[in-house]
Amino acid sequence: MADATEGGRVEDDGESVLGTLRAFFALERDVLVLSVAMFAFSLGFQMTGRYVPRYMSLLGAGGLAIGLFGTVGNLVSAVYPYPGGAVSDRIGSRLALTAFGLASTVGFLVWLAAPLVGTVTVDPSVLPLVTVEAVVLPVGIFLGLFLAQAWKSFGLGATFAVVKQAVPPERLATGFASTETVRRLAFLVGPLLAAALIAVYGFDLGFRAVLLVAAAFGLVATVAQHVLYDAGGDSLGKSFAGLSAIRADLRSMPPALPPLLAGDTLVRFANGMVYVFFVIVVTEFLAVDATLPLVGYLSPDALFGVLLAVEMVVALASMVPMARIADRVGLKPVVALGFSVYAIFPILLINAPADPLVVGLLFAFSGLRFAGLPAHKALIVGPAEQDAGGRVTGAYYLLRNTLTIPSALVGGYLYDAASPELAFGVATAIGLVGTGVFLVFGEEFDPNE
Repeated sequence: MADATEGGRVEDDGESVLGTLRAFFALERDVLVLSVAMFAFSLGFQMTGRYVPRYMSLLGAGGLAIGLFGTVGNLVSAVYPYPGGAVSDRIGSRLALTAFGLASTVGFLVWLAAPLVGTVTVDPSVLPLVTVEAVVLPVGIFLGLFLAQAWKSFGLGATFAVVKQAVPPERLATGFASTETVRRLAFLVGPLLAAALIAVYGFDLGFRAVLLVAAAFGLVATVAQHVLYDAGGDSLGKSFAGLSAIRADLRSMPPALPPLLAGDTLVRFANGMVYVFFVIVVTEFLAVDATLPLVGYLSPDALFGVLLAVEMVVALASMVPMARIADRVGLKPVVALGFSVYAIFPILLINAPADPLVVGLLFAFSGLRFAGLPAHKALIVGPAEQDAGGRVTGAYYLLRNTLTIPSALVGGYLYDAASPELAFGVATAIGLVGTGVFLVFGEEFDPNE
């Protein structure tokens, strides 16, 4: 009657309702604990990170500074995952995720103190090839970024490895769908909570309250994952051996990954060019507001949180069904769908009228890009050896994120020096090329090989 386990994997006998549900969502205890932590941290990230560019704008930052923020975030994402994955494989996911969680919690508090830290103004004469006005950099925002990204980026390899250890190879897409669904539920609740606080208190005071709530959730998640996570199932790999280990892991990357990596890199570069400007486009470029039944008037800042929630409703509704489809028809078509939505959304948004219904439908369409994420993650970690999931994931993201580091700065420069329309149009063109590369050269993952 009870679920049988072997090697930390769930094997359902199909005789109980709970067993059937666990088999469907591929939820083993450690994956459940990880999902809870993902929910809490994702709630904090989505309440804060999507609004930080707007926060910067009110502190005096322009398009180039906001683009620099995105590029520094890309740099952090590129640098953190590999050592995070190596540390996770070496000391175990429990200790690694606890340390990364504490760092992220402190990062939210540093963002809260950003107005007290002040700004630095860089004269454009010292910036070669830059023909924009002086660049205002809020120092506290950049300091907090290095900490706030810790759980998300340092812990990336650990989270992949936990699912890899707990879920049978043929159900990887469903296993990742379970964690992604819980995490994306926070993507729905977080923006709505942020929108409510901003609607009641205005952006200045409301966003400070948002940062405090995010820090509280981060602390609770860190304690919960440390206490509840069962470290006995961790499979520890080799220790980090410096740059030689990075080179070895890149050379030994499974042959199915390079085509995926090429297309993924182009799509992510395109998205990175404009991602930090979505909130600026909605709140300043389009300046779209709305009056909703039972809610009343929503300013552009508050409406942006509602738009993010709409995006997540579609994501949550489509993610698990698409993962089940991927288990049946293959991972590649589902990943390609997500890539194509990533590519098309920017050009549609920048050319949208300032109509809340139209913009809402566009964000609903954007939610479909998340439908391919579980299949995408399965396509990355699936070919890896059982005890090397953290390092393979870290090596993949190290290379991809390194290549996309300058994307936001490129987008910010085009946004300021040329026009928002050009920045978003170039992003769509690059994204479509990346989608085509994956469709032509991408490979399927066969768990039986």
